[in-house]
Amino acid sequence: MRADAAHIESRRAEELLTAPGAPFAVVRGEAGTLEYATGPRTLREFAETVWAFGDRPFLIGETRTYSYAEFFAASCALARRLTGVYGLRPGDRAAIALRNHPEWHIAFWAVQLAGLVAVPLNAWWTGEEVAYALDDCDPGVLFVDGERLGRVAGWAGARGVRGMVFQHAGELPDGFERWDDLDELTSPDAAAGPPDVDVLPEADATIIYTSGTTGRPKGAVATQLAQAGAVMNPRFQAAMSMLGRGVVPGQGPAPVTLMTFPFFHVAAFTSVYAAMSAGGALVLMHKWDAGRALALIREHRITHYAGVPATALQLLAAAAESGDGLDSLTALNTGGAAAPPGLVSGLTARYGSRIEPRNGYGLTETSGGVLANFGVEYRAWPESAGRPTPVTEVRIAGADGAALPEGAIGELWLRGQSLVRGYWNDPEATRLAFQDGWFRTGDLAVVRDGRVGIVDRIKDMVIRGGENVYCVEVEGVLHEHPAVLDAAVLGVPHPVLGEEVAAVVQVRPGADVSPDELRAHVGAVLAGFKVPVRVVVREGVLPRNATGKVVKGELREELGEG
Repeated sequence: MRADAAHIESRRAEELLTAPGAPFAVVRGEAGTLEYATGPRTLREFAETVWAFGDRPFLIGETRTYSYAEFFAASCALARRLTGVYGLRPGDRAAIALRNHPEWHIAFWAVQLAGLVAVPLNAWWTGEEVAYALDDCDPGVLFVDGERLGRVAGWAGARGVRGMVFQHAGELPDGFERWDDLDELTSPDAAAGPPDVDVLPEADATIIYTSGTTGRPKGAVATQLAQAGAVMNPRFQAAMSMLGRGVVPGQGPAPVTLMTFPFFHVAAFTSVYAAMSAGGALVLMHKWDAGRALALIREHRITHYAGVPATALQLLAAAAESGDGLDSLTALNTGGAAAPPGLVSGLTARYGSRIEPRNGYGLTETSGGVLANFGVEYRAWPESAGRPTPVTEVRIAGADGAALPEGAIGELWLRGQSLVRGYWNDPEATRLAFQDGWFRTGDLAVVRDGRVGIVDRIKDMVIRGGENVYCVEVEGVLHEHPAVLDAAVLGVPHPVLGEEVAAVVQVRPGADVSPDELRAHVGAVLAGFKVPVRVVVREGVLPRNATGKVVKGELREELGEG
């Protein structure tokens, strides 16, 4: 299908799905933001519907699998324990610090069924970073695994906060109990439901901390209604994708997703909600490894891959090197960081149209993906982050906040159901980030024909002698060089120009390419002022945080500019 024809069909499909009385019809709520007219209003309401999937596999871990029925029964049993034994009440916080174990979701959904506020913590944080977040959110209970127990035990003991430990065979600190020792959790009564508590749409559902790349992490607070909107967004995008492929939404086999996003990151929520809505299975990895991922895809006949672009590129490189045809894979989903345009062209060159490429855009403050690009349109416009969901409004704003015309570059502002209400215990940060219901993303973007293109982070844009250099654009060109596996572009100080452009490039093993060759490659495509003056070539991976974003501060230190 031609891209322009696909565009017309996409518009018709959206009109069909969002018409009055349709599954994704939209109304304007009391607060002035767009909301889905139907669908769940709370996460508890959504969770209760998935019990209908019964014996279908849901969470496939390395040591055990939970069916939907087993998962829901265990979550209900834990929720009853939280209210009955721990004495927690709606509004109390529950912190979760685990790797991607199945128990992560049992804990998270138990918290929602009990009407509590889930606080997923970054599993990569140090003890000091964890303590900062715990001091900030003041939880009434902790859920941890053995790897993170030592990072929270001192904090919990000093404050008398109780906890539960998963995946740990050693001695327990005072106040902690072992999941495997609790009969009502390991063998829950399938007939018993969640505790009898009222969960309201306006109540807080989650506090998710930002990555903190520009300072201390902030706790973004999403209401139940916002998270319910986040549930519906990927359902809408999945329906659009299916209609674009000539498939009736709701038909066909349930997806089997390889989940490589860490569960504490909002990109994971988008994939989890999509899988749960369709009765799909999530295959979990303890730690990312491209070879292991290929084996899991073959073993479980995985249909959907979900991860950051860096791991997607590694997966495709490993498949090409080993000759693995990825025969069961039908969708490659990336998020969490900007995907280089070469990712989709490489996928198409090797697999044709069999594997659908999917990309998107979302933030902690949007509770997951609110823009999506997939299929024919993604292949035609790989630099785009896609179109907004029907409850997401987009504004490209100038310095004064006024809307700019189509085609102009400005700051991306968003408004809609899935946006958070603000930052926990930080009214000043909330005031600066939100204006009349609009969230100021800090990203430079442009809109053309309804498609949103993310140009760069405002703080990452390099201003060289008065000329704007968008790092994402230069990184995209570097990625097109056959020797390049990963690339990061950043600005470093210059005494006359203010800043100059530098790049750190990871090359493929055994590749023989010089900095001058890479500079010439960029200069053949982009204007001279955008060509990196300094290029560092290495085989080691670039430093990235848990959300897949390059930690450019570390690269500046490597360049001697820290």
